[in-house]
Amino acid sequence: MERENKPKLLNRLNRIEGQVRGVARMIEEGRYCIDVLTQLQAARAALAKVETEMLKAHLGHCIEDAIVSGDKAEQRAKASELIELLERAAR
Repeated sequence: MERENKPKLLNRLNRIEGQVRGVARMIEEGRYCIDVLTQLQAARAALAKVETEMLKAHLGHCIEDAIVSGDKAEQRAKASELIELLERAAR
């Protein structure tokens, strides 16, 4: 992971952590279900954004490095990792 992305992603994750704690508080307080579900959707969307940023970083750094290196085994390994990740996400 590139250093310039790390603080941004950690900041997002800290905000998500706060969101999740807020959802737990809402449940403890017996808040209206739709309000809780709305916050859960927001937390899931925020996590998806972090995932997207991580994927972009991986493609722009790790996979690009494998392509530029010309190392066929490394290219296949990186492609296999990515395919496996996408297969897990599709389940």
